[in-house]
Amino acid sequence: MKESAQAALSYTRNKAQKLGIDPRFLEKQDIHIHFPAGAIPKDGPSAGVTIFTALTSLLTGIRVRGDVAMTGEATLRGLVLPVGGIKEKVLAAHRAGIKRIIMPERNKKDLNDVPEQAKREMEFVFAHSMDDVLRSALEEDPFDKAAKNPPPGDGEKPQTQEQQPQGTPQAHA
Repeated sequence: MKESAQAALSYTRNKAQKLGIDPRFLEKQDIHIHFPAGAIPKDGPSAGVTIFTALTSLLTGIRVRGDVAMTGEATLRGLVLPVGGIKEKVLAAHRAGIKRIIMPERNKKDLNDVPEQAKREMEFVFAHSMDDVLRSALEEDPFDKAAKNPPPGDGEKPQTQEQQPQGTPQAHA
């Protein structure tokens, strides 16, 4: 889990400008990601894409779709690697009423084990990269949003808390 969270933070720093995030976001803020003591350490890699998506949502202010579930290991280079337990994860999401599942492209073959009814009632998005995940998981494409409204450049001062538009997420120390 800890490694997945660190990889998500590192990749977010690397992609900050393209995501419309001020690349200096950690200069005056700190991000602490906590998993309760009951978290299962071996489940960390499967949560990589989810941690990265949540972090991107927080920093861009773009909400995650309410009808989506996801799984996949995210690398530092932004690739989405395959994970185990696809049948169980898809069936759990189906029982919970989830309509869209985002999973690694290389797990497509694992859908052979999923009952046909669940497959008919759900949409599957097969991701090769974290960019694919973000475009499918968030309510708005963060790359399009950033292109229309780029973060402050090197010469610009970031907005103070009072100047930031309503609804912009604030990190608290």
